[in-house]
Amino acid sequence: MNKIINLTKANTLIRVSLFCLSFLFFHVDSFSQDTEKGKKLFKANCAACHNVGAKKVVGPGLQGVNEKYDREWLGKWIKNSQALIATGDDAANEIYNEYNKSIMPPQAVNDEEIDNILAYIANPGTEKAKGPAVVSGVPVEVVEEDNSMLMFMFFGVIILLLILIITLNKTGVFVKEVIAKDAGETYMGPRTLGQNLSKLMADNKGIVAAVVIVLFFGGLLNLVDGAFQIGVHQGYKPEQPIKFSHKIHAGEDQIDCNYCHSGARHSKSSGIPSLNLCMNCHTYIDGSDGKTFMYNGEQYSMVEEIQKIYDHLDYDTETQVYGDNPTPVKWIKVHNLPDHVYFSHQQHVVAGKQKCQTCHGPVEEMDVLEQHSPLTMKWCIDCHQETAVATKGNGYYDEMHNRMTPEFKEKVLNDGILTVQEIGGWECAKCHY
Repeated sequence: MNKIINLTKANTLIRVSLFCLSFLFFHVDSFSQDTEKGKKLFKANCAACHNVGAKKVVGPGLQGVNEKYDREWLGKWIKNSQALIATGDDAANEIYNEYNKSIMPPQAVNDEEIDNILAYIANPGTEKAKGPAVVSGVPVEVVEEDNSMLMFMFFGVIILLLILIITLNKTGVFVKEVIAKDAGETYMGPRTLGQNLSKLMADNKGIVAAVVIVLFFGGLLNLVDGAFQIGVHQGYKPEQPIKFSHKIHAGEDQIDCNYCHSGARHSKSSGIPSLNLCMNCHTYIDGSDGKTFMYNGEQYSMVEEIQKIYDHLDYDTETQVYGDNPTPVKWIKVHNLPDHVYFSHQQHVVAGKQKCQTCHGPVEEMDVLEQHSPLTMKWCIDCHQETAVATKGNGYYDEMHNRMTPEFKEKVLNDGILTVQEIGGWECAKCHY
């Protein structure tokens, strides 16, 4: 009887564990998907005018909006606020008048999407405020990720899996004891989980040895691959303090890279343009037309980002006068080479006639600038092996032509191709101090 009771308890534990696991995988994941969808929808449709907190932007802050208004009213307001105002609705007209009769444009979202947006507003969840930071004397809300829910889910799943494994082991031992008893024998095999694992390994030494060898050499290979990735930051794209979009400037506006990075033609470094250079355009282009732009998958207000330039320069847009307290922008460098590597932009851009995209990729398509190429030694020497020297009409190489051996003169005359490798582009001292 006691054995039957124990088996019933074991089966109950298994059912409870499986139920908890399914709840975590389906219900919690479903909730996180809804809020995540809501976050994306909010950024795309609402963030230009609203904040999920209490802070006013163009329109009111949306903190507590779910409690203040019922769901049906919010749906009507979001889909077509002007139609709701026209019905004489008191709440709609109160908001309309409070914000100087600014029109909230109709939003092309369905009921499910509205539910997701409202779920995100109610539970911005994975984001929490750290407190105000100060940029140029202006408080700025700083947000960081809160992964406590994910950590809770991870450890919860691990604990439930352990309970499930232990319970299954106990159930297995019990079944073997019952079978042995029916046969008139006494079960003498392993009872604990550790004993079962030890017996399994002892009975399958060949398989265990093979697994150990595979794991050892797999780990060694992974270690070697990891070593080759040290210092390689391909795909690195930090979010800058001012959301500067290369896609807008170099792509849509077709501004030449050398206009902002003039150092590329005259020195080793291309340089980061000063904010005074930005003011050549942004003295007049201030974003007051209300345009927004995409940056790292999220929508931002152009006027707010341009205002950061004015704040750092201590520039008064009304009087068009610069103050006495400018502050530097702490830009984050994207492309970094080791200290022992020499690279000259002038050599490649002027003498080599290389386009910026050769190394930096299609910057005209990037809203957030990223490291497009690996910038490894192998990548550099492969390029030097394949790239032809731009000798035609290039005064930089006139002296080299005069000193060129007949062998290379013949090569240049015949096919016009002379690789960087053939003029010493593989010599160690060319790139290393």
